[in-house]
Amino acid sequence: MLEQLAELLFQVPPLLALGAVFGLTCAEAALFFGFVIPGEIAVVLGGVLASRGTVPLIATLAAAIAGAVIGDTIGFFLGRRFGSAFLEKRFPRRWPPVSRWIHRRGAVAVFLGRSTAFLRAIVPTAAGAARMAPGRFLLWNVFGGVSWATVFTLVGYFAGEGYEAAMRTAGKESAILLAVIAVLALLVWGKHVFVRRLTPALPPEA
Repeated sequence: MLEQLAELLFQVPPLLALGAVFGLTCAEAALFFGFVIPGEIAVVLGGVLASRGTVPLIATLAAAIAGAVIGDTIGFFLGRRFGSAFLEKRFPRRWPPVSRWIHRRGAVAVFLGRSTAFLRAIVPTAAGAARMAPGRFLLWNVFGGVSWATVFTLVGYFAGEGYEAAMRTAGKESAILLAVIAVLALLVWGKHVFVRRLTPALPPEA
């Protein structure tokens, strides 16, 4: 699968290659394509094309980020529209634990859900089915989409012709990196809340 997709992307015009990066990344969650073609494959190959000079690196990043964010947003609103009935029918054994995870972890689950292909495909829809607030989902969706797309694009960019070996380890490395980013973000947020609570309110001006 990887060889055929690479062969196709390396032969098509640059604009079409960028469209493929966007389309496959978007369809991962919006159409559940992640169970067939994990989105990181297209993103890594887009990074390889950028390393060859076939497409600009910034354009590859933009296509990957837009696909990740838009695809997950579509999946989220599909989940809100059709609820959990579809997921219970399609994934009778996997859906209950994912649903409980969403309820326990909330927005952090949206971010960390990008660590594996299965979670990327199902978490946005699950978040919608769990009735997460759209604004809260969008915030973490953008944060996670930018982080994930940047990691995999740069993996392909710096791996170059060694992209096959990079693909074998990219999943583990990105999961660790996403977890580190999430922890740092939570620490910054916690510090902000802590300082705000300790800072006395300023008296009104006379």
